[in-house]
Amino acid sequence: MADKAVPHFHNDLGVPVIHVGAREFMCIGAKPPFDHPHVFLDMGADNEIICQYCSTLYRYRPGLKATESDPAACLWEDSARAAAE
Repeated sequence: MADKAVPHFHNDLGVPVIHVGAREFMCIGAKPPFDHPHVFLDMGADNEIICQYCSTLYRYRPGLKATESDPAACLWEDSARAAAE
């Protein structure tokens, strides 16, 4: 679906694990302009996945909403895109 937004997460903080509320999301590595290619990660039935570009470990936490992370600062929101919409 075109209107279904896929959450994007980054690890600018350099934390060992990021807890997320979505099993399907994009990892961008770091905030632009230092980001790596934005890769789609799908945990499937698993509860964790490692990004093949930046080695960030993402762990699913069902108590979080799809657009939430712990630490919260790891959610990336493209303010330029949001302003255009």
